[in-house]
Amino acid sequence: MSTPSIAFIGGGNMARSLIGARLRGGAPADTIRVAEPDAGLRERLVADFGVAVFERGVEAAAGADIIVLAVKPQVLREVCRELAAVVQTAKPLVISIAAGIRIAQIDAWLGGGLAIVRTMPNTPALIGAGATGLHANPATGTDARAEAEAILASAGATAWIDDEALMDVVTALSGSGPAYFFLLIEALEDAAVAAGLPRDIARRLTVQTGVGATRMAAEDGEPPGRLRERVTSPGGTTQAALDAFAAGGLRDLVASAIGAAIRRGRELSDRFDAEGA
Repeated sequence: MSTPSIAFIGGGNMARSLIGARLRGGAPADTIRVAEPDAGLRERLVADFGVAVFERGVEAAAGADIIVLAVKPQVLREVCRELAAVVQTAKPLVISIAAGIRIAQIDAWLGGGLAIVRTMPNTPALIGAGATGLHANPATGTDARAEAEAILASAGATAWIDDEALMDVVTALSGSGPAYFFLLIEALEDAAVAAGLPRDIARRLTVQTGVGATRMAAEDGEPPGRLRERVTSPGGTTQAALDAFAAGGLRDLVASAIGAAIRRGRELSDRFDAEGA
């Protein structure tokens, strides 16, 4: 079977990660086209990947089997309206990585009747360690779902979400989640430095501790609560630290943060509803 042609509308970091993964998987560079208004980014895409680049989305999208919408949610409506005529002619599979924007909105902006997969990848996709939730509309057949999953799976783990409303939870959990871990790394590092440890050592130990803990969570098979218990001796140093976290309301704070991210994701799509199609 021939490799389907893909047009990326937007050439930022997430698009670059998927393009790089696609090429590492054996896809020919001439099957990938990218629309990016920034001339400097276009030059980098050509230099790094050897793909065809265009200033306007309609130029990249013409004749593509798959279109990946890799732009900010705030500009997605305008981008889709510009693409509508081209998309209605070719009826490609459309994949969106824009946070908060519902499939029905994208379909309406593109003229309707399209196979659309809404996804939410995260930035570790840049190193092949991403986590992506996917939701497809009824117009997306089995083959199209497989194509969408192959594109996202090339950059990390994937999970299909049956209820699109839960994509806002995915956005809050894994889409925004790397920032939460970076914040924890930053806080642990700063606390160790304040206690006297040199910063380079504090960072190295903090990062490696995070790598080791996440690998254990991924590979051990035990739930994280059980792994935590195995590290914690009654009356020991770990217990003292966990007691301090509990006293500070860590779990409630995390729940509040996830809730805030979910609400913001819903606000992004609700804003377009309020403004009208």
